Amino acid sequence: MELIDPGLLAALGTGAVGVLGLLVGSFLNVVIWRVPRGESVVAPPSACPQCGHRIRPRDNVPVLSWLLLRARCRDCGVRIPVRYPAVEGATALLFVLVQLRLGWSPALPVYLYLGAVCFALALIDLDVHRLPDAIVLPSYVVVGAGLVLASWLTDDWGALLRALIGGAALWIGYYVLMSVKPGGMGYGDVKLAGLLGAVTAWLGWGAFAIGAFAAFLLGGVYAIGLLLAGRAGRKSRVPFGPWMVLGAALGVAVGEPLWASYLSLVGLAAT
Repeated sequence: MELIDPGLLAALGTGAVGVLGLLVGSFLNVVIWRVPRGESVVAPPSACPQCGHRIRPRDNVPVLSWLLLRARCRDCGVRIPVRYPAVEGATALLFVLVQLRLGWSPALPVYLYLGAVCFALALIDLDVHRLPDAIVLPSYVVVGAGLVLASWLTDDWGALLRALIGGAALWIGYYVLMSVKPGGMGYGDVKLAGLLGAVTAWLGWGAFAIGAFAAFLLGGVYAIGLLLAGRAGRKSRVPFGPWMVLGAALGVAVGEPLWASYLSLVGLAAT
């Protein structure tokens, strides 16, 4: 006789991942604001930018505090942007989706970590058109160590080899594109490409191929939309990091079945 229903246990586990996402999302708000400005994410404690009062612990509960405070600072009444709870809620949703996609795989911490990092990078790129090395470069160490550990625990060294090849291939591909057309792509995009290539290829070549292709497809559609709307010209710089991240997310989510369907269609067409 089972003491705890497996379905309930699974739901509780996923819920715990969502709560973790809320907490991480609260920290990401600090990262998104401070890292591009070269400030520490540890000190000083968070404070209201208007009146300078430090945010009390009870006013720093993700999403809930924003609702209870009615989106205003307790001390000076200045409006708190909706972006803060939106980032927290979106991170929680992201964590839940990643967990549902991967289950309780040994690689789950790697994908949760990189999902949070990439979400922050995408928003920073939209804000300042930059992908800070302070976030990207340490992620190589974290992701690399995590994938090695996951491959060891699952005894799947082929996945690690794919990750190495995929990371190197996407890094080189982006570097060539940056060199061929200077100004069209930054070196930050190149460095991020290596990470995204590794984590998508670890899952399979389908995730890698769909992730890489989707980034250019989505980015191209967005750029064309801006041109048609008159909001950008041919020489305007459009941040590409968010589309790289979104493309990789699609690769992780549906890359393998989508790639298998494509190969099946190609095989049928050939016969």
